[in-house]
Amino acid sequence: MAVLTATLPRPALRRPLSQRAPRILLGILIGYLVLWAAGAGSILGLSYLARQETPAPVGTRSVQGVNHFQPVDGDGRLWRGSAPSPAGYRALASMGITTVVDLRAENLSATELAEPGEAGLKAVRMPIRDGQTPSPQQVQNFLRTVSSASGPVFVHCGAGVGRTGAMVAAYLVKTGEESPSQAVRRNLAVGPPSIEQIYYGLNLSPAKAEQPPLPVVVISRLVDAPRRMMSYL
Repeated sequence: MAVLTATLPRPALRRPLSQRAPRILLGILIGYLVLWAAGAGSILGLSYLARQETPAPVGTRSVQGVNHFQPVDGDGRLWRGSAPSPAGYRALASMGITTVVDLRAENLSATELAEPGEAGLKAVRMPIRDGQTPSPQQVQNFLRTVSSASGPVFVHCGAGVGRTGAMVAAYLVKTGEESPSQAVRRNLAVGPPSIEQIYYGLNLSPAKAEQPPLPVVVISRLVDAPRRMMSYL
């Protein structure tokens, strides 16, 4: 009598990591591109809608050597814009502005650092990295600088959009001039900030100005990484 023996299927051999790595890396890349497209596209869309629906503040005008130049408050105490050129600093001085607050954390040359003083302006540096938000202490220092200045104050970063917008939002909410949503809408109308800067603005209150939590920061910097890398090229 023949004895039947069952042949068990041999377990499938798992491919070595070296063979699976290209697929894993491709999956990570595709996932990142989806995250970037969704995040960057949403911010650009919000900025476009805000620009269409939010009129520029009264007093906004073109100034030689300064982009995005506009008033922040109603009494002309605080103004915002991009990093001025040498001609821009001179134009600001001719308008009566006395103090310039520079939010850039970039490495600036001695020539660039001297430009405000050469135009007769007092320069105050409060470095914030591109795409990020001010610390509570920086906000307090900024409020103190504006209130104690001998005349109007101009605040800027590089483009005058993200870091400038975050500091301006803190100023407007802290002084009770605008709600967090109003301040963020105004910033979006100027240009697209980062996710953490939007989150920061929406969560401001007269009593606090805290930086965003780690998960928001991580997502924001992943989405913002291509823009920041391009800015260094």
